[in-house]
Amino acid sequence: MRPSSTLVASCLLALAGSLPHVAHAALKPGATAPAFTAPAFLAGTPFTFDLQAALAKGPVVLYFFPAAFTPGCNAEAAAFSQATDKFKAQGVSVIGVTAGNTDRLAEFSKDTGKCAGKFPVAADPGARIARSYDATLALKPDWASRTSYLIGKDGRIAAEFDAMNPNQHVRHMLDAVQAMTHPAAPAK
Repeated sequence: MRPSSTLVASCLLALAGSLPHVAHAALKPGATAPAFTAPAFLAGTPFTFDLQAALAKGPVVLYFFPAAFTPGCNAEAAAFSQATDKFKAQGVSVIGVTAGNTDRLAEFSKDTGKCAGKFPVAADPGARIARSYDATLALKPDWASRTSYLIGKDGRIAAEFDAMNPNQHVRHMLDAVQAMTHPAAPAK
């Protein structure tokens, strides 16, 4: 009996998460973030996410993840969920975007062990949005990689972090928000 393609992809993602990963995100600080709209869910409720509209309210942490309901993505979503109030306190919103298991995003968005209804997740069938951010998996280019961006209110990338290990993204994005909202004083 042959394993399902979802099982194989999940195994590859788990293996990739345990290997060293070289950062490869092409959008560096200062680059213009590509605008997009996408079908999204917040606490199970569908809506259309519009990056431009979100940026009109303040900076946005845009994080790409390979697939809903896979171990690393579950852990990453839970971490962002737990940190949502810290981001909000700085005027920053969070959006997760994936091309994998998009048919289950409504459920993923309200699952208490994942997003817990605290931030939206958007569907990216075919990884069109991920591709515009150079955030696709080398082994599965129709799925997003694990890449996070902090986008300033001006629509420019303020920070990026690219690593398959899901445990570092929230810390890197919180540090970037801190640096953006409270820049260090120049040395005298």
